[in-house]
Amino acid sequence: MAGHSQFKNIMHKKGAADARRSKAFSKLAKEITVAAKLGLPDPKMNSRLRLAVQNARAENMPKDNIERAIKKAAGDDTSDFAEVRYEGYGPGGTAIIVETLTDNRNRTASAVRAAFTKSGGALGETGSVSFMFDRVGEITYKAAAGSADAVMEAAIEAGADDVQSDEESHTIICAFEATGDVSAALEERLGTPESVKIIWKPQNLVPVDDEKAETLIDLVDRLEDDDDVQAVFSNFEFSDEAMAKLTAA
Repeated sequence: MAGHSQFKNIMHKKGAADARRSKAFSKLAKEITVAAKLGLPDPKMNSRLRLAVQNARAENMPKDNIERAIKKAAGDDTSDFAEVRYEGYGPGGTAIIVETLTDNRNRTASAVRAAFTKSGGALGETGSVSFMFDRVGEITYKAAAGSADAVMEAAIEAGADDVQSDEESHTIICAFEATGDVSAALEERLGTPESVKIIWKPQNLVPVDDEKAETLIDLVDRLEDDDDVQAVFSNFEFSDEAMAKLTAA
């Protein structure tokens, strides 16, 4: 996920924070509503809803918005959202996975295909690139949660597979099936995590130059701007020259 993290950092620096935050709230609310509709409306009894609410709080989503999204699941006007995954190739042979929640498959498929085409990529069949990724749990904490050694010790005892720490955060990777148990064990040691997500982690990274990096940013940005798209994952990694040029832009 290195490339995607770099993308996030660059887009954050480019601004438009309020618009992005509003769109993020909308997508979080949709996930909360779908999770509550598929299971019980109580986060304590619904693991998917619990994770959705936890991530919404991490993004400072107002409590009223969260409660409204949960109540919407019990209403008569809720749409039937389907979880649809799209896979394809971006510039430079990079692999991209797009997760969506949609009430109109034709609309979403058309928008995703158009985004790939405009960026010189190609939308593939389901399974065309996912074999290059591992489906895992990702638990993040802010750096203040503890030292790298302390977090590593807690993660090992919780049953995690890997930990990456830097000046800003700790990222803990675990098996998909163990995400709930690992996050609960970590919470006892380190407190409430900043986020708990199920991600597609690339097995290998594909380096891209500054020209392809610009196109990839446009592609991922276009995809994430779509209301039906919940998350985008890729296996690209910006070269040092590309990062220098993009951050200076």
